[in-house]
Amino acid sequence: MTTAPTSPSDPEPRWLTAGEQLVWRSYLEAATLLEDHLDRQLQRDAGMPHMYYGLLVKLGESPRRRLRMTELARSAKITRSRLSHAVARLEKNGWVRREDCPSDKRGQFAVLTDEGFAVLERTAPGHVSAVRQAVFERLTPEQQESLGEIMRIVAEGLQPAGAGADLPWLR
Repeated sequence: MTTAPTSPSDPEPRWLTAGEQLVWRSYLEAATLLEDHLDRQLQRDAGMPHMYYGLLVKLGESPRRRLRMTELARSAKITRSRLSHAVARLEKNGWVRREDCPSDKRGQFAVLTDEGFAVLERTAPGHVSAVRQAVFERLTPEQQESLGEIMRIVAEGLQPAGAGADLPWLR
């Protein structure tokens, strides 16, 4: 539904303009299609969804290929429950293992195994090619810069710094 914006005191919602609606729906369509494209590529090449690949990448880039589970959830922007399920599946494949945290009896580390690192090394070229083909080869350098700036602004606005923020990794 599109109508002219209303004032903040008006009880009616401030509906999106026709132009805003077009931008919003274009974003949703592109995001859905891109996630599906990358999921299919990674399922075909490595038998894993895009989210699992992202976890392996984060671990692979971390010192000693390990992160606290809470930090991994935060960097992946997912709930701790979803992370726990994903890590259990990655453990089953032998790609990740959990280790207890010596300084915090309740804490755990997720550690990328040598086998997981090998899968990451094998899978990365195809994934980078899929990302490049789907996004970067379609945009000019200026558009790439604008897209990055826009997405950073949106992400920053969705991650309030105050206590009590309702963020996935805090749930």
